[in-house]
Amino acid sequence: MAAQVRIGEPMPRVDGAAKVTGQALFPADETVAGPAYAFLVTSAVARGRVARIDAAEAEALPGVLLVLTHENTRGEVKPPAGPGGQGGTTTTLESDRVWHDGQIVAVVVADSYEIARDAARRVKIGYAAEPAAAGFDSAGTTTEPAESMEGGPTPKAGDAEAAFAAAPVKVDARYSTPTQHHNAMELFTTTCLWRGDELVVYEPSQFVGGVQSGLARQLGVPREKIRVISKFVGGGFGGKGGLTARTAWIALAARRLRRPVKLAATRDQGFTIATYRAETRHRIRLAADRQGHLQALIHQGDSVTSRPSKYNANGLSTSGRLYACPNVLTEGMITHADRNTPGFMRAPPETPFLFPLECAMDELAAELAIDPIELRRINDTRKDPTSGKPYTSRSLMRCFDEAARAFGWSRRDPKPGAMRDGEWLIGWGCASAAYSANIGAGACRVSLTPEGKAHVQIAAHELGTGSYTILTQVAADRLGLRPQDVTVEIGDSALPPAGISAGSSHASTICNVLAKACEEVRARLAQAAVAANRGPFSGQDPAHLTLSAGRLQGPAGRAEPLAEAVRRVGGVVEVHAENLPKGAPPNGLETLHKGGMAMSRGSGRPDGLAYAFGAQFVEVRVHERTREVRAPRAVGAFAAGRIINPTTARSQYMGGMIWGISSALHEATEIDRRLGRYYNKDFAEYLIPVNADVQQVDVIFVPEEDHEVNPLGMKGIGEIGIVGMNAAVANAVWHATGRRIRDLPIRIEKLL
Repeated sequence: MAAQVRIGEPMPRVDGAAKVTGQALFPADETVAGPAYAFLVTSAVARGRVARIDAAEAEALPGVLLVLTHENTRGEVKPPAGPGGQGGTTTTLESDRVWHDGQIVAVVVADSYEIARDAARRVKIGYAAEPAAAGFDSAGTTTEPAESMEGGPTPKAGDAEAAFAAAPVKVDARYSTPTQHHNAMELFTTTCLWRGDELVVYEPSQFVGGVQSGLARQLGVPREKIRVISKFVGGGFGGKGGLTARTAWIALAARRLRRPVKLAATRDQGFTIATYRAETRHRIRLAADRQGHLQALIHQGDSVTSRPSKYNANGLSTSGRLYACPNVLTEGMITHADRNTPGFMRAPPETPFLFPLECAMDELAAELAIDPIELRRINDTRKDPTSGKPYTSRSLMRCFDEAARAFGWSRRDPKPGAMRDGEWLIGWGCASAAYSANIGAGACRVSLTPEGKAHVQIAAHELGTGSYTILTQVAADRLGLRPQDVTVEIGDSALPPAGISAGSSHASTICNVLAKACEEVRARLAQAAVAANRGPFSGQDPAHLTLSAGRLQGPAGRAEPLAEAVRRVGGVVEVHAENLPKGAPPNGLETLHKGGMAMSRGSGRPDGLAYAFGAQFVEVRVHERTREVRAPRAVGAFAAGRIINPTTARSQYMGGMIWGISSALHEATEIDRRLGRYYNKDFAEYLIPVNADVQQVDVIFVPEEDHEVNPLGMKGIGEIGIVGMNAAVANAVWHATGRRIRDLPIRIEKLL
């Protein structure tokens, strides 16, 4: 019989067997009676108007049930809200306006998927096309200043321009990162059915409460009349964090037909009907004295967004605070172009914005002839250089020391091109990783029976990250149960809300509120046991009683079976707990229950900065003639507070590191700059790494205790695994070849 599992111990995934045997129901797998099938018609131009729609041929096809267009849906659906709460977004059938290539312009519904697909191709759309601006350097774009992710100004201190001009050693360089798309294994799908005036939506989501509230606003339906179910998500990475335009139209079609409607968007449609990582450009200026102490840090970071949106993945909040520097200037701009609205993508601000900083630090180290790790050690800091606020904990250099030792950094010849293996040039690079420790408001319900069975209910999300597992583990630890005695129910907006699974906040959010609920269960049992006139705990201090190994236990070996303790309080203990973390808005719980985000961001806390840190190391091999680049091994060391489950955490870190290598060497969404259209919208030409591209990835857990971040001492790990890896790869390529590639991705043509 399996024993009780403690927080911090390895534990197999509780949903692993269900996933590999096909028993886990992803939203598109949910069975509904007699569904119709939808297929999207998307625009063939990037800017203009829909001038004419001829759906006669499509509607005449046997089995076609409905064709939705802006002409027959006017006023029925309000435009969706923009991602991240940063302004508006592009619309779809709300009008004849075409904002971007691949925008939804019609929805065809039929008795079968094949008929719907055939009919969609028979819908004839005429456009009044206008010249499109694809992005940076395109005629017709507009620009405006960008705020930080927390809102308000970005970090500043001292007189950075003057300090840069006066410093003896300087780096002034420009960098860029491309548009990139999430491309999760699971496609964007939606199934809608109405039960009277109540709507049920099955959709892969990182925020079922947000989909519920957003859809209610769009359809003019009370929130309590909508239920969103997403028990498993086949990869999200930020792409399924918000409500997209498709959902309301499938709901409308289901209401009109009085029949369930299912949509599975195609892979290429996923590039334009949802969000993506915005294209960015940067100018970094670093200045230091001869000993390597930073004197000035100036970071100008710009990104592309859609015409109506102010969304920007602005990472200046981190780049301006990462190192000790008396003079800091950060500024950002957003460029409005004829593109779909970007959004969160794994480590949204830090992935593109720490790339230029960490490459520039490597360039500065070369100018100073200082080891790159030592330059970072010289400029390590215990406080924010722009505000003076302390870090709650900061283990950056411990991460570097442990990763360097495991990687063998001491054997590195610092001269570029000096290390080789036959025809292969060998390069070693490193970079810092940092991501704010965020946590959201959350609610949870826990029940405990006399048989020692616990039931946990919370509207959390399982994206493959291990939510079912860590919730089981926390409940088992705090209630003194075996894992198989805990049942976890998540992924349903009808459950107590848990906010969004994004920004490395979800594990901290759900585990802390669950621990709070479990503590209330323990307290009730302990109070009742102490108040009883008979039993082993009469007159004891209830604070000294614990739940362990299926018993209520106290000092001096006193104990009683859990069944007896539970029966004493009425047979079943049920607790509803809510948690408003330190630094969250005072109305955070009210916001949460209305389907909004109520998050405490570690980079914006009033009492200090809460960050997770890491160090990325990578070896690249560049063929001396073909310039083919390989990354045979990588080592990452991370300090992220208390780790709930090392098994799931290792997978999180490893996945991020692999994606960082992919971001550096493979991924870019190519854009036809004349027409404003993506043209590699598939897995044949959107390059991602395969097994042969990533051979050895080692993860090191650096122990860290931080009791200021939250009661469990947790920091998020979902995002930080990718941060810095793109820079580490670029730095390694320079070490191998002597060439600085400042524009990602690094491909053969840039090294020839």
